Amino acid sequence: MAGGLAVAPSAGGVEFEAKITPIVIISCVMAATGGLMFGYDVGVSGGVTSMPAFLKKFFPPVYRRSELGERDSNYCKYDNQGLQLFTSSLYLAALTATFFASYTTRRLGRRLTMLIAGVFFIVGVILNAAAQEIGMLIAGRILLGCGVGFANQAVPVFLSEIAPTRIRGGLNILFQLNVTIGILFANLVNYGTAKIEGGWGWRLSLGLAGIPAGLLTIGALLVVDTPNSLIERGKLEEGKAVLRKIRGTDNIEPEYLELVEASRVAKEIKHPFRNLLQRKNRPQLIIAVALQFFQQFTGINAIMFYAPVLFSTLGFKNDASLYSAVITGAVNVLSTVVSIYSVDKLGRRVLLLEAGVQMFLAQVVIAIVLGFKVTDTSDNLSSGYAILVVIMICTFVSAFAWSWGPLGWLIPSETFPLETRSAGQSVTVCINMLFTFVIGQAFLSMLCHFKFGIFLFFSGWVLIMSIFVLFLVPETKNIPIEEMTDRVWRKHWLWKRFMDDDEYVKDDDLAKKNGSQL
Repeated sequence: MAGGLAVAPSAGGVEFEAKITPIVIISCVMAATGGLMFGYDVGVSGGVTSMPAFLKKFFPPVYRRSELGERDSNYCKYDNQGLQLFTSSLYLAALTATFFASYTTRRLGRRLTMLIAGVFFIVGVILNAAAQEIGMLIAGRILLGCGVGFANQAVPVFLSEIAPTRIRGGLNILFQLNVTIGILFANLVNYGTAKIEGGWGWRLSLGLAGIPAGLLTIGALLVVDTPNSLIERGKLEEGKAVLRKIRGTDNIEPEYLELVEASRVAKEIKHPFRNLLQRKNRPQLIIAVALQFFQQFTGINAIMFYAPVLFSTLGFKNDASLYSAVITGAVNVLSTVVSIYSVDKLGRRVLLLEAGVQMFLAQVVIAIVLGFKVTDTSDNLSSGYAILVVIMICTFVSAFAWSWGPLGWLIPSETFPLETRSAGQSVTVCINMLFTFVIGQAFLSMLCHFKFGIFLFFSGWVLIMSIFVLFLVPETKNIPIEEMTDRVWRKHWLWKRFMDDDEYVKDDDLAKKNGSQL
């Protein structure tokens, strides 16, 4: 793959030459380990919160309901605000941290921001693994959340900027692939540590997060910063040298000049967040916000956070619930690989729309099975129905993993222009973390009150978001990042109305005037 040549035409007809060089692949793999840490944090909490020793130490009321049978309803045995805060506090911290990460990404560079994320992760892991009381536990999760905020801000932008246009989608999805691998790794760890005698397995589960945290930190020390970032910070010659190195060719002048011009325009923007609200930037902002909202209201994180808890609620025994979580984690990884190979061939819209149909049908089937077979007092599914539920959850997870999971991050990272990219990514991460927090904090309570209807609730949102994609999300595959305005937004039936045509009108008038003089 190192010898492949990617040639992308620019708006002016100039071709950007770019080999798929080893340094690009290595840099992207290193940067994407931020997703590994994020995924591990997502996956580990559900397994840990289903371990009796962990519940007995930190959440005795839940322990009594889940292990000793002191409950009114099977759907309500894990309903506890403190338990939900253990999971969701990470995302509330990430929401806050992303605003600081926007500043460091812009002023200090993408690479240094990833390094800061790694340090937050390492300190958070130490606090969690050594926790003696709930305050220490929550503090560790908050520091992990700060790491998530910095990593999710910097990594997708880094990947989009360093990758050649032809494979930008696939390389960007490495971040999401690492998220799914992290979730699977966490599920496997939880399955093993739950069997450890003495009840300290949960400490090992939380402590092993230090592996991806260390990988991200080392990776951030080894990678180069992006040419976009270096040029944006006035390091023109260094940016040019890095661009030559990552593209594997000396013919980088056209792309370099376009990056310099984009940087010049970006520097004229004194208030990037305020600039996001300008009319010409509304299409990108609306789509970025909507994608993050819809991504969370598919219900995916309700399953990923609480998979063992959810399966336990449905009547699976502890081993069976953790084993089922491992199966869904494996499906998640394999389906994300499908996305890497298909996103730059089939395009973004096809994957989003196909997955919408698949997720909707899977959730409706799950709701029907649970509605008839799981009651407040009876939670033992027969083996046939239990297998059907696992298959339908895997069907749902697979669709999300090759569509809304990776594309929810890819599309915003590649559609914002340079002058609003850092601010736009910050808003994207913020909205995602906000609604991840909402789902994480509310799901077990919603399960208690909605019962099987929770899956109908999420399926309704899947239907709405599919309609949104059909009419309002344009195709962005194989379009250079700096040319989105001309080749995407100005050609869309609705969003073209938001584009300011004053400069183009002036250019046309000047051309006509010159033509008449000739």
